[in-house]
Amino acid sequence: MYPPLKELRQQGSSGQKKISQYTRYLALVFALVQGFAISRMVIAQGLTLFSGQAFLITGTICLATGALFMMWLGEQITERGIGNGVSMLIFAGIAVHIPAGIANLVSQTKDGNISFLGFFLMLFIIVALFGLIVFVERAQRQIAIHYAKRQGMGMQTMGQRSHLPLKINMAGVIPAIFASAIITLLVSLFALLGNISGAVGRYFADLAHGFSQGNWLYIATFSLLIILFSFFYTAMMFENRELADNLKKSNAFIQGFRPGRQTAEYLDMVQERLTLVGAIYVAFVCIMPTLMNLGSASGQALFLFGGTSLLIAVVVAMDFVSQVQSHIMSKQYESLMKKANLSGLGGQSLR
Repeated sequence: MYPPLKELRQQGSSGQKKISQYTRYLALVFALVQGFAISRMVIAQGLTLFSGQAFLITGTICLATGALFMMWLGEQITERGIGNGVSMLIFAGIAVHIPAGIANLVSQTKDGNISFLGFFLMLFIIVALFGLIVFVERAQRQIAIHYAKRQGMGMQTMGQRSHLPLKINMAGVIPAIFASAIITLLVSLFALLGNISGAVGRYFADLAHGFSQGNWLYIATFSLLIILFSFFYTAMMFENRELADNLKKSNAFIQGFRPGRQTAEYLDMVQERLTLVGAIYVAFVCIMPTLMNLGSASGQALFLFGGTSLLIAVVVAMDFVSQVQSHIMSKQYESLMKKANLSGLGGQSLR
């Protein structure tokens, strides 16, 4: 991470507010660039109702405003709701199309476009993908943590024992979302530059076609971006040095490794291996519909229920359910504490 940003992150809530503000500025830049590119594409297709320059300015401003509004709405859901606001909005956008996708799949099976064998095969693949995502997202690597117990004469012996749980996919759905956004931005930019006359325009137009879904350039770039973002986001969110220092301060250690630097190096090694497995898993789930012929009817169904859509839907739903459960548990705990206080006060008044 850029050192000044890392210092801001370590400043607590005040630093986090500044980082959020910088994120909003960066989001505005991306929204303006992508809105400009989309507006140019609409003008090139002849779908505008008024003159080109006026539509270009209006379309860019409207698309950027809509993107900023969605960002603001996601922040409000995060602060006042349950779960990550932006992820909930993306989940809603995916879930709203699922009933229509099911109806389309059944209709194509009735019309004979998809055989009954293919229909049940797709159902099996969807259920298997669902089970794979739930299994991997719930899987953890538990590292045994021992706490030294002090005795007389400065001697220390092994005391309590706990576990440090490390998820296989620590980055969640963020790498898939980032990779999709980057590829969408690249396609928009290449399509915009493809309008240039001459060999340069044809070169960028070919690149825009190569990054479209179903091509090997898209598959390779999408997979590589997912793996890179998985390592980047995990390294940014999981500070091994800081964790090792905290274990050392709390008089805890991992058996076989000295507190401090050696413990941090061991955690780095475990994290890198887990992240590699998690990144390959995320890339496999996201590109599977493309590998199974996305242009066919069965491929379109798998694209709806599998891939990035299913990954985001399942992970966000699991996170939402866990947060709801913790919220219910906290409310029950508060009510029990209030009842205990009331009974205690009532007993004192009776005495």
